This record gives sequence, C-alpha cells and structure tokens, in this order.
Amino acid sequence: MNKLNVRAGVLFAIILVAALSKLIFSHLGVYNLSPLVAIALFGGSQFKNKRLAYLFPIVAFLISDLAFYLVGKTGFYGVSQFFVYGAILLITALGTTLQNPKAIKILGYSLTGSAIFWIISNFGVWIGSRIPGAIEYEPGLTLGMTYLRALPFYNEVSAQMFRNAFGGDILYCLLLFGIYALAQKKNPALRYSNTL
Repeated sequence: MNKLNVRAGVLFAIILVAALSKLIFSHLGVYNLSPLVAIALFGGSQFKNKRLAYLFPIVAFLISDLAFYLVGKTGFYGVSQFFVYGAILLITALGTTLQNPKAIKILGYSLTGSAIFWIISNFGVWIGSRIPGAIEYEPGLTLGMTYLRALPFYNEVSAQMFRNAFGGDILYCLLLFGIYALAQKKNPALRYSNTL
C-alpha cells in the first residue's frame, strides 16, 4: 500500500469516526455536541485536493443526517439546513488557510469556526421563520430575537446547546488534529502530501 493510500485511509477514518460520534451523542440526549466545525477545519487543512476538502465534510454530514432520518429523528430540518451546509463550506474555506496547526492556532480557528456556524445557522433559522410551510415558520420572529434565543443565558436549552457547540468544537478540533499529529509521528507515511 503506498503512502498516499495510507494517508487517505487514516484521514477518512478519523473524519468518519468523528461523524459517527454525532449520532452517538444525540442518541444519549447530548444535543449540539457535534464534530461539524472540527471536520470542516480538519478536512480543509489536511486535504490538498480542495474538491475532497469541501466534499468530504458535506458528505459526512449528509450521511449522518440521513442516518438520523432513518432512525426516526429529525435528520432533515427545513430551510435552515441549507445554511448549516453553507456554514460547513465557509468553515472548510477557513480550514484551507490553517497552515502548520499548533494547539493555540487550532483553538483560535475552532472558536472562529464556531462563531461562523452560530451566526449563519441562526440566520438560516430566521430566514426559515419567514417562509410559510417551513419547519421554522414563526411569523413575527425578528432577527434579533432569533439570535437572542440562541444565546446561553436565554434559557437552559439554549445554554446547553451553546456550551456543547463551542465546547464540542474545541474538543473535537483538539482530538482530530491531535490524533492525526500522533499518527504522523508513529507513521511517516502520513506526513502531508501535495497529491491528496
């Protein structure tokens, strides 16, 4: 097996395990603890082939949303989902600028990715609230109220989701980048390649 195949296999395995953990935590009732931002940043920074960098996080989350749908949970949730996927693409673009990842740099990128996701996904909820028939439809909901509801002090559900989102993004970023850095030390074939 050549070095490129080993590297590709390890990258895909790390991202797949992270995506599956979204299903596990949701099943346990821990909501919004998701590897979404971490997968997008990791994929953006590690895949030299930018088509793969953008495609893999989208496909990973499309599969997890499909799995949610198949087990009877809300896998496809309306207009705001398009904004969620748009946020994934923007965070992946942010990840493509992450060179030589170090812990403090990863922390900064994680927080920036979390903020991008929070802003765009909540904007999507507001857009959905204005469309009759949409799951999010709520006439009279203002953009300000949409963001207010998403802040941690608004209610316990918002607090849990906010904490889990930002904390989970940091945790998953440190895990994905950390596991891959350890794997690179153990196996030189995993070092950055210009072809994947």
